[in-house]
Amino acid sequence: MKQPTSQSSHRPWLTALLLSSLAAGCGGGDGGRDPILGSDDAVVTLVPAAVAPSVTAVVPANDSTGVAINQSLITAAFSEPVSLSGRGAFTLSCAAPCVAPAGSVTFDASQQQATLELDPTAILASSTRYTVTISDAKSLASGLAMTSPYVWRFTTGITADTTRPRVSLTVPATTNPGPLTGVPANTAISAVFTEAMAPGSLNAASFTLTCAAPCVSPSGTVSYSGARKTAFFKPSVALTAGTTYTATVTRAATDLARNQLGGNQASLPAASNHVWTFTTAAPTAPANVSVLSTRPGFNAANVCTNASVSATFSVPSGLEMDPATVSAASFNLTGPALTPVTASSVVLDDATGRTATLTPLAPLTAGVTYTAVVKGGVNGVKDLANPANPMAASYQWTFTAVNCSQPPVPSAIVLGAASTFASYGGTAGMTNQGIDTVINGDIGTTAVSTGVTGLHDTNGNVYTVTPLNDGAVNGSIYTYPPAPGNATTKAIADAALDAAQNAYNQLVAVPPGAYAGAGELGLLTLAPGTYTSATSYQLTQGDLTLDAQGDPNAVFIFQMGSSLTVGIAGPTGARSVILANGAQAKNVFWQVGTSATINGAGGGFMKGTIIAQQAVTFSTAGNAKLTVLDGRALSLISGVTMVNTRINLP
Repeated sequence: MKQPTSQSSHRPWLTALLLSSLAAGCGGGDGGRDPILGSDDAVVTLVPAAVAPSVTAVVPANDSTGVAINQSLITAAFSEPVSLSGRGAFTLSCAAPCVAPAGSVTFDASQQQATLELDPTAILASSTRYTVTISDAKSLASGLAMTSPYVWRFTTGITADTTRPRVSLTVPATTNPGPLTGVPANTAISAVFTEAMAPGSLNAASFTLTCAAPCVSPSGTVSYSGARKTAFFKPSVALTAGTTYTATVTRAATDLARNQLGGNQASLPAASNHVWTFTTAAPTAPANVSVLSTRPGFNAANVCTNASVSATFSVPSGLEMDPATVSAASFNLTGPALTPVTASSVVLDDATGRTATLTPLAPLTAGVTYTAVVKGGVNGVKDLANPANPMAASYQWTFTAVNCSQPPVPSAIVLGAASTFASYGGTAGMTNQGIDTVINGDIGTTAVSTGVTGLHDTNGNVYTVTPLNDGAVNGSIYTYPPAPGNATTKAIADAALDAAQNAYNQLVAVPPGAYAGAGELGLLTLAPGTYTSATSYQLTQGDLTLDAQGDPNAVFIFQMGSSLTVGIAGPTGARSVILANGAQAKNVFWQVGTSATINGAGGGFMKGTIIAQQAVTFSTAGNAKLTVLDGRALSLISGVTMVNTRINLP
């Protein structure tokens, strides 16, 4: 495309008009797809390159509560590589008489992720609101500075984080026994963690790939996506077909409280490496990625002003998209005269890694037509193949924002001091049967310590275990005395119960919603919102899908006057909750008026925070199948019973 002449620089309105007309005439696409034709330079002229950098993700999240008092690392991700002017550009503060610890700032290799490192021995004040401020961040490419300081706040809880991070998913998959066979030789290696990690702890020393001689172990680039809690090892060259490789994430990888990795080479509570093996096959043939679908759709005319924008990719390699290539630089939104829309985040979904979602920082303007562009070519989006497969041409579509009359959108529930508890046994305690139970988070009860049986924690405390009933708590156990319960653990248990009761009351106070499925949730696909039953909810006829519709902050609340039952009897009776299009377990809540029974036959995958007035029960005695909950199981006045159960705190 011919570049504008020097005269056009004196008529910016004319330049914008001409470019808008050219964009409208480009492509044509099939099924609403509108690829932008021409060179990469032509695409750059469509969307202004000189956009100020912005903060796209932070940990702890804004307005989060229950943050561990020993969290000594605070992270922020930027829309592009930046520099900070000095120590005062990334600060932590709190109101007097609180004194915030000082820290130093480090960057990862990409210069897109900054970490404020506090003194490792520093302990934050409990139940205190802290303010984090980032200012004077400048783009390394354009020199532009942030338009204004970025400020967010979080509130500490009353407990320290003693939960070791774990690897929840790997690519290629971890198998036992290994190696996994048939892995394409041009695959990148990745590991997903159960919690946010310290970016600086994931590097070429802590994430390695090796092979036995005469094979030469490959070098590679290690990166970390905080938004996806995922580390990537990208070999510098394609791997050799027909070779067995060993991938290792060492115990040196830590979370933001500097807890070392709890891997698969030793039983918890010990720290250990996570190791997996695979054997390569022929590489997949190069094939460009493409945009499969978008939300909103092409020329949609009724898009609500609070909408996010997403694009789902077709990836012939079968891999995920490379998160390092999916950012505000490669996925952007403009309004009239190419005015850029600032994004609060541009992230890939956790489940597939193939759906990118752009969330505007501020609501869109009703009556305005917006243009979304996903950039292709050398500087555009790519998959995780090695070498990467790009998108051949940029892709654009338009939609128009309108004011919508929508049902109230529920907000996330504040869990406070209960947020670090993966399970809470009310006033009755907690019982584990089996040797495969792992609870990744704290547990507690206002019962005496003997009310907890079949469990041990990371502090070395043991609660009535036997050879057949010995589960691991990857965190701490808080009970009333006698020992190991004491006055401190009693106070923490009391505070957690108060917070859980408060969260339950918040859920009850949410305005009632639709009576989904006449009480039967199986085989339904539900949008974000509140779903209310005056009696009970069952999930028995099939799985339940929760569709966030591209919004990673979407909240699902289920209110019921009495019981929750998931699954039916029999060897195939387990039922699961499936999270789709950005839905997250941390944003799913179940308010149960009486008791909850989760997959009594064993197996299945439940999602969300369950707060029940009475008992919460997982599986049945004698079942060997692992029952999994990504969420929390909190009983207020009864207890929690589990058999070979895995609970992952979201």
